[in-house]
Amino acid sequence: MKKSWIFTLLLLSVMVLSFAQKPHKVMFWNIENFFDTINDPEVRDDEFTPEGVKAWNSAKYYKKLANIERVIFDVAAMDKNYPAVIGFSEVENRSALEDIVATRKLKPASYRIVHYDSPERRGVDVAFIYRPDVFNLEGSCPVRAHVPTLPNFLTRDILTMWGTIEGEPFYFMVIHWPSRLGGKEASAFKRNALGEQMFRLADSVRRVNPAVKVVAMGDFNDDPTDPSMEEYMQAKGSLKEVAPNQFFNPYHEMLRKGEGTLAYGDAWNIFDNIVVSENLAKGTTGELTLQRDKKTKYYGHIFRQHYLFQQEGQYRGYPLRTYVGNTFQGGFSDHLPVFIYIAK
Repeated sequence: MKKSWIFTLLLLSVMVLSFAQKPHKVMFWNIENFFDTINDPEVRDDEFTPEGVKAWNSAKYYKKLANIERVIFDVAAMDKNYPAVIGFSEVENRSALEDIVATRKLKPASYRIVHYDSPERRGVDVAFIYRPDVFNLEGSCPVRAHVPTLPNFLTRDILTMWGTIEGEPFYFMVIHWPSRLGGKEASAFKRNALGEQMFRLADSVRRVNPAVKVVAMGDFNDDPTDPSMEEYMQAKGSLKEVAPNQFFNPYHEMLRKGEGTLAYGDAWNIFDNIVVSENLAKGTTGELTLQRDKKTKYYGHIFRQHYLFQQEGQYRGYPLRTYVGNTFQGGFSDHLPVFIYIAK
């Protein structure tokens, strides 16, 4: 009898381990000017070359690469699970992405790459890497960002991918919206236009398959509370306010509580967001659902480690950048990484 109970307990333990599954991490990071060292005559990358004002050389490139590897691996080490998908902004080309996924600590994840050269004049693009054992990629396409009043305006594409996670349909968008150059209010119409365009994109996908779960991530150059996100993209900060065709922004509440992903003028902003469709936020279709942190009560996460911050000087407490002006700091980025969890 005793042996029978022991056998039963062992069997149950095996079953629990077999069916227990860690939540999937979805991550985004603006890695700040990750250029290779080769001068590309097609784009304005001259300053990030050995002959340029920043004297960007192989030693600095590999220092930056090691920093990127360290951060992604430390995000993975939090629960011993590599992010299922990662969106990037400010990466020059596929070659730089191939170097990232080939680093010693990230190679076990077997990441694959989605990248297209965009019309952005400096040559920094958005990109997407994914674990094929988690995300089954079915297709991808760059969508030209469109500002109606500026038909010749060139900026980063809206990078789109579609496929399945655990058999459920997903549609990802990775973006880097136009900056606030010229002032926040004067440049807002560009970001408003892209917010409206992304809402229409998501809506067109949902009309084909209402069960598809949409995840939009990137550097929006606006906060969750700005009109571009709340009104034009219809990314709401409260789950109760989110209608079936709208988005939920898990970083809205975090901004209100003083959290941030980048600092400027002694104030913190959250320009780096991951927003999700209503059916992923509330679990109204399928089983995969956005997860809430039991301790913080937030649905979004910002990766904060002491080494990511300037420890002294004028910018003490700010994210530790690669350069300040043309002075090499050997840092990580002016933005902190963000991530969310999804699980059954």
